[in-house]
Amino acid sequence: MEKYLLGNNITVFCITAMSFPEGISEAHQTLRDLLPSDDGRKFFGISSPNRKGEIVYKAAVEELFDGEAEKFGCEKFVIKNGEYISIMVHDFQINSSEIVSAFHELLTDPKIDSQGECVEMYPGQNDVRCMVRLASEKIPFAETTSSIKKHIKKLNS
Repeated sequence: MEKYLLGNNITVFCITAMSFPEGISEAHQTLRDLLPSDDGRKFFGISSPNRKGEIVYKAAVEELFDGEAEKFGCEKFVIKNGEYISIMVHDFQINSSEIVSAFHELLTDPKIDSQGECVEMYPGQNDVRCMVRLASEKIPFAETTSSIKKHIKKLNS
């Protein structure tokens, strides 16, 4: 397991799989069929449970220009920037069960964002980076205020 920093939000557009996990390949193929070319595009998979606890999977591709999602009649989604924990799976088409194992391992980390998604990032034809966003460490307001007051007091001394 390694940390991975996603420096910027990534706006994508998506095709939701009809079922999980059976509909994943079809969703990706439907998405690819929409595109005139996939050269230079970043592809993703995004999954999270719905209110019933069922996994919803979205095949996604990075939007090249604002409004591209609407042009293709697709849902727009933003993959949030921040720190993720990740596991790289090589030759995922041969080792697809390793993707499941990677996410099972990642989801056991107590520092993950409980409101986040599981993200698959495909850096090439054969590999996938399985990622789960870590929760932002926020300093409680009272602690921040106390710290600021101490610094102001030192400056005034």
